[in-house]
Amino acid sequence: MTTLLALDTATEACSVALLHEGRVLGRYEVIPRLHAQRVLPMVQELLGEAGIALSAVDAIAFGRGPGAFTGVRIAVGVVQGLAFALQRPVLPVSNLALLAQRAHRERGVGLVAAAIDARMDEVYWGCYRLEAGEMRLAGAEAVLPPERVELPRAA
Repeated sequence: MTTLLALDTATEACSVALLHEGRVLGRYEVIPRLHAQRVLPMVQELLGEAGIALSAVDAIAFGRGPGAFTGVRIAVGVVQGLAFALQRPVLPVSNLALLAQRAHRERGVGLVAAAIDARMDEVYWGCYRLEAGEMRLAGAEAVLPPERVELPRAA
């Protein structure tokens, strides 16, 4: 069975999750500007709770954005270092796609318009449609003022 480590630092929240033996463990903290200090200790906490070494991880996923540039850069740096040291694959995942997939899982919806505050009166934006059990991007992710957001036309 695959052991997957995932982390996200693209927003004010810092989160780390571990999938091991079919069980998901996680840590989530809203800690603006403290991601760099907390992300690795959070990883160590999860590994300790699961009772496994970092070397047991088969792959590492991370929120590739959109999101705060510094936060995304922290995730990329941490994941790149871990993956290089462990010689493991890296799985970049869209933060907007993650929101859409969660909406499907928790609410059973098949169409999702996902948005994240991009500051400066703009939003990161994407629309997703359910295809074969997975939320897929319908159109393109964008950053724009909220009043310019448009839903994609029906296929």
